[in-house]
Amino acid sequence: MDSTNTCRMARANQMLKQFGKHKVKLIDYCTPEILEISDEHLMLKIPLNEKTKNHLESMYFGALAIGADVAAGLLAMDMANNSGMDVSLAFKSVQGDFYRRPEDDVVFSCYQGKMIREMLEQSHQTGKRINEPVSVTVTCPSLDGDDPVASFSLTLSLKVQAPSISSLEVES
Repeated sequence: MDSTNTCRMARANQMLKQFGKHKVKLIDYCTPEILEISDEHLMLKIPLNEKTKNHLESMYFGALAIGADVAAGLLAMDMANNSGMDVSLAFKSVQGDFYRRPEDDVVFSCYQGKMIREMLEQSHQTGKRINEPVSVTVTCPSLDGDDPVASFSLTLSLKVQAPSISSLEVES
């Protein structure tokens, strides 16, 4: 991994930690860690531990939903930040399919950077909120390799915010 990617990953992990500590504490509770980030994808890990386990000794559904949310949402936030765009984003819907119990650390992968970039550009050009489904694949590499244990489809809803008058005055 080159130094640019290392810095980007460190910044993204820092942003994730701050967001979890100050905005959505359940994210911080699950202790996700970004493993890879680029303009095309994001991979993160949530450890299976006493905080994320269910009564069957596998990852709790809520922790899986948090991982899917963070994988897609943080990729969009990182892309917006790198483009200098202020964006409002949320998820409008979620569907999850579960194939096997994830009985060890789980990796969440979102490979839809190109589509998210197109959403950002469209919102920036039109000033409108854009809604598109984003896919997240869930694996348990230590037990199942690259075979998915679950998959999520989340409808990402984002809108690029117009610059405020005060920020325009500062730039002048």
